[in-house]
Amino acid sequence: MSLLAPSTNDQYRGARVAAWFLALGGVLTLVPGVIHAFLPDGGAGSIAGLDMGDRRELVIAIFAWHGATQIAFGLAMLAVALRYRSLTPLFLALFVLERVLLVLGAWGPGAPAPAHRPPEHYGSLAGLALGLVFLALSLRTRRG
Repeated sequence: MSLLAPSTNDQYRGARVAAWFLALGGVLTLVPGVIHAFLPDGGAGSIAGLDMGDRRELVIAIFAWHGATQIAFGLAMLAVALRYRSLTPLFLALFVLERVLLVLGAWGPGAPAPAHRPPEHYGSLAGLALGLVFLALSLRTRRG
């Protein structure tokens, strides 16, 4: 018995570029995850420009928690893109769902209008658009 099940790449019929986009998404999920988990302020002040006030420890702890989930999801995305491609449409759908929720939280009705928008607000918009394109490509059967 091993940690990883046999590869399912030969069962994937969608566009190869969709799996490569998923791999890129995995890396782009891991990087902020590592930042949130291991930077002294989790990136809250140094990158997002948040004024943490008297709740600095709480804000850093929440960023670290989010970083842990990003690291886990990013590694899972990479595993699917590189070894279990038959799951590419599912993971791209999860990626799109995550982006929809992030966009609604940042830009949707009732979302606060911050004085400074962190890079993720814009990255989520771009990620949503690209995620939808590559999800559609992953669902189309390749020719030949």
